[in-house]
Amino acid sequence: MVRSLTEVERSGLLGLHGTTTRFAGLANYATALSDDGYVGGLGRILLFALVMVPLMVVLSTALALVLEAGVTRWPRFFRTAFFLPYGVPGVIASIMWGFLYAPGTSPFTPLFQAAGAEVDLLGPGTVFWSIMNIVLWQFAGYNVLIVVAQLQSIPRVLYEAARIDGASRWTIAREVQLPLVRPALVLITVFTIIGSLQLFNEPLVLTPLSSGISSTYTPTITAYKEAFNGNNLGLA
Repeated sequence: MVRSLTEVERSGLLGLHGTTTRFAGLANYATALSDDGYVGGLGRILLFALVMVPLMVVLSTALALVLEAGVTRWPRFFRTAFFLPYGVPGVIASIMWGFLYAPGTSPFTPLFQAAGAEVDLLGPGTVFWSIMNIVLWQFAGYNVLIVVAQLQSIPRVLYEAARIDGASRWTIAREVQLPLVRPALVLITVFTIIGSLQLFNEPLVLTPLSSGISSTYTPTITAYKEAFNGNNLGLA
């Protein structure tokens, strides 16, 4: 925060004659907000969060309810399978999905061609949704386990009472389970908002593969470029 209120002047070639730090006030903020690329990236990340948050919450809750409803034969296997992607580092996951998305190596390309559609999953119009798929794949399983843990803390007597009253599985899920897992849903929502606003690894790794990802694609990428390429820590 303090760094953003300062600017650094370097003397000599590569700053060999020293640097001078001075108070810049809100000049760095004005520069950032006057940059169309930065403002576009800010709007893009807000749209990402707006779509990702309800999608993540609904999907994680639905999968957790299915696992706890006893309709799957191997619930432990599926819990582990859902959680495994979370153990894959974001950079590795992005590289892996990059191969799956690239037209030359994608297994999806022949399917699209067979259907008579030409779809470039890394194109300017689709890479946004491709990135969202990576994030959803990687973190949904972790959030599923959060909801499952909350579901398993619900007293079994409540289920028994609901069944005695003739409640169906859907009624139990709606009237018993969902109200009692609200703390978990709030936690998932907070985690997803924070993660969405910090989106960095996925678009950065996919940058060489997609013409739709610029140096100002997200605010975090802009800050990274300004700090390490432009050596402008105040603006970053």
